[in-house]
Amino acid sequence: MIMFGFLLGLLLATCGVLSRCLYKVQEGHVAVLVTFGRAEAREDGRLLTFGPGLHLKRPWQAVRVVSMMEQTLDLGCETGGSTAMADDGTILRLDSFIRYVPLERELHDYLFGLARPLQHITGLFTCLLRNEIANFRGRGEGGGASLTTRFDFARQAGSYSLIRRERKLLNDRIHEFCREKIDERYGVRFNAVDLADILPPDELADALNAVIQAQTEAEGRLFRAEGECQQRLLSAERGVAIARARAQATEVEIERLASYLGSLDEAGVLTDYVARRRREVLGEARVTYVKEVAA
Repeated sequence: MIMFGFLLGLLLATCGVLSRCLYKVQEGHVAVLVTFGRAEAREDGRLLTFGPGLHLKRPWQAVRVVSMMEQTLDLGCETGGSTAMADDGTILRLDSFIRYVPLERELHDYLFGLARPLQHITGLFTCLLRNEIANFRGRGEGGGASLTTRFDFARQAGSYSLIRRERKLLNDRIHEFCREKIDERYGVRFNAVDLADILPPDELADALNAVIQAQTEAEGRLFRAEGECQQRLLSAERGVAIARARAQATEVEIERLASYLGSLDEAGVLTDYVARRRREVLGEARVTYVKEVAA
């Protein structure tokens, strides 16, 4: 019984030692071994890394596994949203992300160069983004206001509209700054800083919505008034055309009647025709008024 317990304990101890000597690395990751606080390195100074698969290590060694896939870091995830002051003093709320990839040849800087690398990168890029937005200028932006009475959101809403319109230019400038100034200093390669959304202050949003709504209503009324005027104009033009046609018909009728009366006059029967027409008219009249000639 004692021997059985001893063998069982030895087997469990062996399994525990083996479990501490084996470690697995998933696809898309690399592992770094740390012995009593010192990372295993090659002769050229780079860290000794182990790729995907099952590997052996000494029981006292620790394993640091790093994902080599592209990662996304939300700049406002810990503060509930990032804010920045634009050139005209508008406080903008930003929904932005960093896309980066750790570099295997620079893993020492990424793992051991900073105590909290993700927090440091978040703070660094938040400051960088605020600085770029505060000093951002568009392509050939003038300082004069538009003289048009129509509200142009793209040009009259201040820095908010400028940044939304030139978002790609802002992203390109940030990417260029990272490539020239930061490069691979922190052991990662920054692919991009994406501005997913830019939101104005609530007061500015309400004011812009009110202006746009008022502009929409004014344009609707203008279009309706223009439609009514066009309808009236078309009706007047149609009425003029009808009156002109009637006048032409009357003119033709008068000319024909004059020609007919002229022919009667030439035949010497115009007086008889007028007398007969007079009798016909008087015969059809219910009341006849006779004007007496003063003696």
